[in-house]
Amino acid sequence: MTWLAGVGGVLVRRQRGLLALLLGVFHVSLLSNGPDHSGLLWWLADVGLFMLWQPFVRADWRLGFSALSSFLAILAVGVAGYGVWLLLLWAAFLAALVGGRVLFVERRATRIVYLLAFAYLLSAVLLCLVPQLVPDAGGDDDLLRRIFVWGGPVVIGVLAVIPLRGTDTRPAAGPVDFVYSLFIFLLIAVLVLGSLSFMVLQRIGYIQSLLGTLALIAAMLLLLGWAWNPRAGFGGIAAFFSRYLLTVGLPFEEWLQRLTIAAEEVREPGPFVDRVLQQMLDLPWVAGGEWSSATEHGSCGGRATHVQAFSAKALELRLYTHFRLSPTLVWHFRMLAELLAEYHLAKLRERELEQVGYLRAVYETGARLTHDVKNLLQSLNNLCYLAQSLDGERTAEIPPLMQKQLPLIVQRLELTLDKLRRPRGGSGAVIAADSWWESLCQRYGAQAVRFVAEPGLSSAQVPMALFDSVADNLIENALGKAKHETGIEIVVASSEGGTAFSVSDTGTPLPEQVAQGLFAAPVPSASGLGIGLCHAARQAEALGFELMLAENRAGSVRFELRRAGAAPAV
Repeated sequence: MTWLAGVGGVLVRRQRGLLALLLGVFHVSLLSNGPDHSGLLWWLADVGLFMLWQPFVRADWRLGFSALSSFLAILAVGVAGYGVWLLLLWAAFLAALVGGRVLFVERRATRIVYLLAFAYLLSAVLLCLVPQLVPDAGGDDDLLRRIFVWGGPVVIGVLAVIPLRGTDTRPAAGPVDFVYSLFIFLLIAVLVLGSLSFMVLQRIGYIQSLLGTLALIAAMLLLLGWAWNPRAGFGGIAAFFSRYLLTVGLPFEEWLQRLTIAAEEVREPGPFVDRVLQQMLDLPWVAGGEWSSATEHGSCGGRATHVQAFSAKALELRLYTHFRLSPTLVWHFRMLAELLAEYHLAKLRERELEQVGYLRAVYETGARLTHDVKNLLQSLNNLCYLAQSLDGERTAEIPPLMQKQLPLIVQRLELTLDKLRRPRGGSGAVIAADSWWESLCQRYGAQAVRFVAEPGLSSAQVPMALFDSVADNLIENALGKAKHETGIEIVVASSEGGTAFSVSDTGTPLPEQVAQGLFAAPVPSASGLGIGLCHAARQAEALGFELMLAENRAGSVRFELRRAGAAPAV
């Protein structure tokens, strides 16, 4: 008994051995079929082997009372109706299951095993069972039965000894293509009924009718395969079938239009998903739904008996339906969930981009104010240094200097605070070009800077904040450069009646990489990142001016600020 249990366990674990034994017992039941129904016991044994091999559930699972009672009832019906028709249906059923598993087999040797099993079952139907149902098979029934009796065991033996790579220890339960199995069963039914019909209508023998039916079915399949994808200017049946799947029960184009309209009207991700779920309630089978993401969740409608869950990207969706959804509807809703998740993700990214834009505006405003405050502090330092350097007879120059410079510094501080209150405000106060030039000369009068003014400075108005910011940045950068390079001469020259100016030095030129991206974005340098010049260039562009590197060569590095479109100074 232990030996038999061990053999049974090996057969359960090996699909090919179990399938070969199943076919062998079925062959014996066909040979033992007679008036005394002696083949019934062999057929019952074959049913038991099928329960071990069957590809629906694992063979080692326990059957419940309802499943066991249903199986016993079906078995009782089979015993009561045992005969050629039952064996014919049983063989066709086994052939359909074996054929339905061929699509899921990757290894060639395993596929050959299943094809041989299918060939044996099909020959059992056509060569053994169907001729027994024909009253007069034209004298061919004995020949066909003799071929099957001696050829069947050969096929089973070849099936059992085909070498396979490794050991096939997978469980008997596995995937089966139900549609493909049903198609094979219907083909066998058409083949059998068509052969019988040809015999009755054409009054010919069984072999002739069988060959005629096979030729007719082959021609129909060839025509159907061509019509599926003809490649002759139209899509064929495949296109119509795909369109049918897309429009059955849930019109895809209508839902896509609804998603687009909802995406345009609702900006926030959460309310957008709520609105789409609310629109799903218009479908007769949807009772309600729930959704959740990493930060939000929502629901609409009520709950029902059946629930279907979908997961797409960062969105989890649960739909409550009044009845179980068909596979086609599940596929439709899964596709809708994927589209909904894409729109939801796009709105999440849109909100993140808005936050990044807001943080960028805050950063740029703070950076501009920081540089303005730095320039103001530098102006105060220069003014204090100038006041301390005036001694002796020049002490009397300090009060007029303070009286003129302090109000300008206060005005610049007010402009800076006004930028804080209104980051995207106007250009601010303006000042006469000659007054601004005189104030600049006084602030940096004590530094090693040479000021060159063209004759006849005009009283034209210039933006005070822009000119002060650019001048302070350029002069401070040049003074910082002079600390590392000795013998540098710094020259600040006015042009165009004072409405433009330039700052130049006689030091080393800027590196090519730094010069190319100097005003477009912050660039690393020996003394900083160029943030001040970057903001000054944007401020100049907003006010109709242009800040440029007019000359960059050894002994002459010159920056210019002038109105956009004006010719650079030579």
